[in-house]
Amino acid sequence: MEKIYSVTELAKDLGVTPRTIRFYEDQGLILPQRAGTTRVYTHRDRARMILILRGKRLGFSLKDIKEFLDLYVVDTTQVEQLRVLVTKVRGRIAQLEDQLQAVQTSLDELREIERMSLDSLTHKGVDMNSV
Repeated sequence: MEKIYSVTELAKDLGVTPRTIRFYEDQGLILPQRAGTTRVYTHRDRARMILILRGKRLGFSLKDIKEFLDLYVVDTTQVEQLRVLVTKVRGRIAQLEDQLQAVQTSLDELREIERMSLDSLTHKGVDMNSV
């Protein structure tokens, strides 16, 4: 028998709040079943939530995440849909590489400022153990 989760159980399992799960439901990204008036989540819903959370962590928009999730529903032998996925993933990789380069440049600049400041303090006779 398939494991069924309540919103609280699924939230705890994924390390998010029930409100987060309801938000993604409101956005149409997951569609839980109902047992009376209670939402119940299946293994498939859990897997979709994992993909949603990964997509958000990687900086994808909800629109992009929905498109990715829709690809999981269709037959993965459909070439055009896989091409779209590859294109979007490559675009996100390029964005992240640009961000990484910007962060590296900022770190290099800050290290240089730190080095120059420490050199100045040393020349002024400041005890470096107090810095």
